[in-house]
Amino acid sequence: RNDITTFCSPRSFTHTLVPHTHEFRARAETLGRSNTRSLPTQKCVRSRGQMSIITVQLGQCGNQVADELYRTVISDGNQIKYGNISVSENRDFVESEAGRFFSQDRSDGVAEVRSVMVDMETKVVTQLMEEARRTGLWRYPKGMQFCQKRGSGNNWAYGYCKHGPGAKDTVIELIQSEAEKCDRLSGFLVCLSLAGGTGSGVGAYINECIRDEFRHKFIMDQVIWPYRTGEVIVQNYNSLLTLSHLYQSSDAILTMENDQLHNICSQRLHLKHISLYDINRVICHQLASVLIPARCQTPGGTISTTYGDMLSCLISQPDFKLLTLRTIPQVSVKVQAFSTHTWPSLMKPLRQMLIANSGMEDGINWNVGVSSGQQSSSFNKSISNLLVLRGAGCGSADPSQFGGARLYPPWLPAGHPLTVWSHERSFNGYEKSASLLSNSQAPVRCLDRTIQKAWNMFTAKAYVHQYEKHGLGEDDFVDAFLAAERILSDYRNC
Repeated sequence: RNDITTFCSPRSFTHTLVPHTHEFRARAETLGRSNTRSLPTQKCVRSRGQMSIITVQLGQCGNQVADELYRTVISDGNQIKYGNISVSENRDFVESEAGRFFSQDRSDGVAEVRSVMVDMETKVVTQLMEEARRTGLWRYPKGMQFCQKRGSGNNWAYGYCKHGPGAKDTVIELIQSEAEKCDRLSGFLVCLSLAGGTGSGVGAYINECIRDEFRHKFIMDQVIWPYRTGEVIVQNYNSLLTLSHLYQSSDAILTMENDQLHNICSQRLHLKHISLYDINRVICHQLASVLIPARCQTPGGTISTTYGDMLSCLISQPDFKLLTLRTIPQVSVKVQAFSTHTWPSLMKPLRQMLIANSGMEDGINWNVGVSSGQQSSSFNKSISNLLVLRGAGCGSADPSQFGGARLYPPWLPAGHPLTVWSHERSFNGYEKSASLLSNSQAPVRCLDRTIQKAWNMFTAKAYVHQYEKHGLGEDDFVDAFLAAERILSDYRNC
């Protein structure tokens, strides 16, 4: 690994990242990007029209996570207590919220999700479609699924080199068909796992195909780091290969760790028997908190924010694409009914979670600070942050503690790296909540651990032959290591 690292000092060679900075900015301007960083007021809200998101669900993990996201959006829209806004304001919000992910079937009025489902086995897809249909509230569109009868066997090469090319034409045709239904398409949310074969291998290939077909639309990948103790023996190979390929075709990669999510379920939600369903609920509570509508103040007034706005403010530097998400509060349903929070009581621990790189309120290291006497390496440094506040009195919250200059690298261009959005409507049963979507050094430890374990296996030639028989050679592994080391080096030295 030391041999590889010598070639990967920050910015030591030309990056060939897609999209390039000028192309990214042009796309953001086309979609009506706002550069404003201040808290919005709640009057004279100017709409830029409904902008839809198409979700591409890949593999078992990707399909199950996306399915739970839709359920979270539906549940939030149907909540009875929605805060200090009028009935008409709530109705407008719910329509805008649903419009991002659903279209209305004119024949029966049932909402149809804007999605394309991809899996190499039919069981999960069939089950999710039937469960959605039974709700009577929403369903998956017919014919927007691609399945086969044989999985990828947790082999990234099999998914990328075999199943991916075989699925390409049909899947892209389905995505194009779904895109044609949108009046204004903002971009794609691609849900996949890093560890498996279909989600990671097929997912990486399809992601590249989406970029080729929709070069001027935003793409964000939502990926799950596997458990440290191991889910699949070759999970580090698969994770390394997936990230190195996604970095070339995506605008942003939102990373979530199974270990952190498991701890939230155990320590914050007090669940004794934790299932994938419980973990997916935590994922989608956090994910929905930043994807549903919010408001931002501009010189021309308050505007509704879009998917493109979110990615534009976070990925200003194309070499830095890894995002992490923190949400507060997170409590069990029993505790939630009796909990009261103030904005200062939410903002202080959330900031400490950021600089101490903690995924939840419990176990925060309060000794970590950013005072002038401390080295920058002792805290989690950010490239950019998006703070989303939801609930009564959000306009009175003070976000300045997330904007200190020492939190960010000195080489950032002029303009504040903190963006703040808000909405007076409460979210998912919480009277007040705050979410922080960050482009920071937080993923470094996971990435470093993955590279180290994969390199140890690779130098021992462990399981490499299983990848080679499907067309992935040692040179492809080396390229993936180089790309991953470059990403790691850039973040460590930012």
